[in-house]
Amino acid sequence: MTRRSSPVRAAAVALAAAGLVACGSSPGPQADPGTPAPTAEATTSAPAEEQSRLSGELWLNPEGHGPVAVREAQAQGRTDEADALAPLAGQPVATWFTNPGDPFVAVEQLSLAAAGAGQLPVLVAYYVPNRDCGSYSSGGAPDVDAYLSWVGSFAAALGDRPAVVVLEPDAIAQALEGCEGVDPAARFEWLSQAVAILDRQPRTRTYIDAGNSTWVTDLQALSEALRSSGLAEADGFALNVANFRATGESAEFGLALSEQLERDGLADVHFVVDTSRNGAGPPPEDGSPDHWCNPPGRRLGEAPTTSPDLPRVDALLWIKQPGDSDGTCRGAPPAGQWWPEAALELAAG
Repeated sequence: MTRRSSPVRAAAVALAAAGLVACGSSPGPQADPGTPAPTAEATTSAPAEEQSRLSGELWLNPEGHGPVAVREAQAQGRTDEADALAPLAGQPVATWFTNPGDPFVAVEQLSLAAAGAGQLPVLVAYYVPNRDCGSYSSGGAPDVDAYLSWVGSFAAALGDRPAVVVLEPDAIAQALEGCEGVDPAARFEWLSQAVAILDRQPRTRTYIDAGNSTWVTDLQALSEALRSSGLAEADGFALNVANFRATGESAEFGLALSEQLERDGLADVHFVVDTSRNGAGPPPEDGSPDHWCNPPGRRLGEAPTTSPDLPRVDALLWIKQPGDSDGTCRGAPPAGQWWPEAALELAAG
């Protein structure tokens, strides 16, 4: 991921089982340290008509990095490590699809496994061309035709089974902020086509990533970009993916964005929030351009749930796999790879 350094204004708008290279955190400028972040208590309880549109138990992938690490530690007699990782490994986490090649088999296997357990899987589609602006999670499809073909196979593999799909973390915010080689209007059109493809699956719920509460803060610009990216056909947007902002802060920002969308013609838009690593809030600004990348001192956040009792919030999800690297900073492995030291630190709190 590239470092996010400034809010975007409307005038600036120029109008991944099949490989787990999960994106790094999506930093955005940090809030003034003298201003406390909003807390969950600052957000009122959701009226009945605004409560979650998702239901059911979220699926815990037994082959996720956390569960596998616990089994390996147990098998090798490292019981203290296995016990320490249990809080991390015992929660449902999204599975990222990022690699080239046809994702059909891997997506179908995951979907069938979750359906067999009677649970709701969360998947991340992360393959947009010029992904991550060439930073730690660079890659993606070589062109739009390859991308839409990949999305078509991904969607077909879900069939009529229930699933939540988080679509392209960072893609909109990076385009708004300015990403070399990315035409914002073209990227938004590609995302709109991807949403339309996913919308053909009757029980797939699609949430388009919208960055975080300190990245693109111009709500009108963000509203325009989301609407251009097919939000009307999606089930909502996603916030805080791989980031560390407090849940209450994200809920307030998401509600404000939803209200902006309503003023712009889309009523009652819902959203999901990534709480996987926000238990200690965001890292302090330390002058490093990559202070957001694998920052020390973070903690696991609130457990995933489809009953968050926050206005227009459909779910709190662990979208970023806790313990996966943000990228090759601070001695870490490449983005998306399991990093035991980071996992143990997150679980320690």
